[in-house]
Amino acid sequence: MDYGGCEYLVPCGKDKYISKNELLLHLKTYNIYYEGQNLQLRHREEEGELIVEGLLNISWGLRRPIRLQMQDDNQRIRPPPSSSSWHSGCNLGAHGSVLKPSTLPDIQVTDAEAVPNAEAPGSGAATKLQPEETPQLMRTRSDVGVRRRGSARTPSEQRRIRRHRFSINGHFYNHKTSVFTPAYGSITNVRINSTMTTPQVLKLLLNKFKIENSAEEFALYIVHTSGEKQKLRASDYPLIARILQGPCEQVSKVFLMEKDQVEEVTYDVAQYIKFEMPVLRSFIQKLEEEEDREVKKLMRKYSILRLMIEQRLEEISEGPTAM
Repeated sequence: MDYGGCEYLVPCGKDKYISKNELLLHLKTYNIYYEGQNLQLRHREEEGELIVEGLLNISWGLRRPIRLQMQDDNQRIRPPPSSSSWHSGCNLGAHGSVLKPSTLPDIQVTDAEAVPNAEAPGSGAATKLQPEETPQLMRTRSDVGVRRRGSARTPSEQRRIRRHRFSINGHFYNHKTSVFTPAYGSITNVRINSTMTTPQVLKLLLNKFKIENSAEEFALYIVHTSGEKQKLRASDYPLIARILQGPCEQVSKVFLMEKDQVEEVTYDVAQYIKFEMPVLRSFIQKLEEEEDREVKKLMRKYSILRLMIEQRLEEISEGPTAM
């Protein structure tokens, strides 16, 4: 077959390629599934190379805490004006403005009562929330509290709060909760293209949330509902892998997990994961019975061979004496 060059083939990993037409068919199915949503993907050609770009959903599957960077220590203390929603109770404007009072969510308080009817300083015109630009990182447990600025707060209280809070994209948190574990299965997204490899996507995700951990600690896995877990290699392209797996996240999802905490599960092994224990025990019993039969068969075979060898040795040893 003459490919006529590599322009008709799209790389999807080390020594792995897919035809351009086949990829476009998968892409068409993907976009039909997400019709009218911001998860639709766009494609273009640059110098004969097909490039697909858009948002990739990634689920958090971490078992150990992550560390957030300390930033913006000198910024004025105020309720979070950022588009980044790190707490399930915070929904903010996309460009640093606080939402209108009618849509402003309740702010949970841990260390003090919130001042009623306190107006958030620095609030501007409300902007339309854009989901594709809104990172989501849900906490499993957090004692983070946000106090509204009130007239009763003394300068010493303000200094104390400043020492014990830091900002992630303008969203202030207690520094004691800067180490935490994202809620398992919660979803975020990153805007990538089909030329970005797995390490590049990992670094982009960590930079988006300003996570201090090294990208070398993590890996991306495609996890199927059957229990199959496939690790994406450093040479793989996550967006291409997502397109080829299909758009439905009820069938498979892309998870961020620790490298040393997760083992890959092949398709054959995954077929047995969903069975109940009595069924699995019956499988084991059948396998043990089959193993016993094979062991007995081999023992009979080699017992006969041993007997034949011993007889032949006796014949050889008796030969010279008979002469």
